[in-house]
Amino acid sequence: MEELKMKTIPSFGYEIIRDHLLHSILGKHEDDVLYWAGKELARKFPLFSLDELPSFFTEAGWGSIMLEKETKDEAHYILMTPEHHSLNIEHRCFRLEAGFLAEQKQKQLGYLTECYDERNEKKNYVKFTLKWDLKELV
Repeated sequence: MEELKMKTIPSFGYEIIRDHLLHSILGKHEDDVLYWAGKELARKFPLFSLDELPSFFTEAGWGSIMLEKETKDEAHYILMTPEHHSLNIEHRCFRLEAGFLAEQKQKQLGYLTECYDERNEKKNYVKFTLKWDLKELV
């Protein structure tokens, strides 16, 4: 059986596109466009379970994500950037990841779901808060 090899992209090349080129092209619309792009990615790459989030995020090069806590109408995730990245989170827009999380959760639950990101620059992580409306079925 042939061994499967993961393709790797140098992190510098990825960071140039993600942190500089997209920002230049999208300008003031970066947050909105990346959020909806994240939702579209979630539709193209649906997860069977949210337990698959950590492996998807790792494979996508987005970092290490873990569920911090969940209540009846919200969930909190923590994203740590990959150790090999020289990324300082204050320079990156995380709306792509937020949109991806919102759409995955919405598909799993069937309720309208939104996601907000909050950076902790001192500890270099991002906290995502997902909120869903138990009254709004999709």
